[in-house]
Amino acid sequence: MSAPYALFDLAINRAANTLRGLPTTGREAALDEWHVRTRFARRVPLSEVRRCLETRPAGVWHWQGGPEGGWEAGKGAFP
Repeated sequence: MSAPYALFDLAINRAANTLRGLPTTGREAALDEWHVRTRFARRVPLSEVRRCLETRPAGVWHWQGGPEGGWEAGKGAFP
C-alpha cells in the first residue's frame, strides 16, 4: 500500500500532534488508537508512522518528503 507523499506527510504530522503532551507511557496506545480511528492514516502503515516519529527532534518540526523525507524545522503547510 503506497500513499501519495502529501498524504504520508499529513499522517506523520497529525500523529506527531496527537502524541504532543502525552506522557511517554501512554504514547503507544494513543498512536494505535489514532491509527485505527483516522481513516486516511490507515493508508500509511503504522510501522512507517512509528519509524518516522522515533526520529523526531524536540521542538517545532514537521515531516516533509514522503517515506524518504525527513523532519524540517517549523510548522508544516497542513495542520
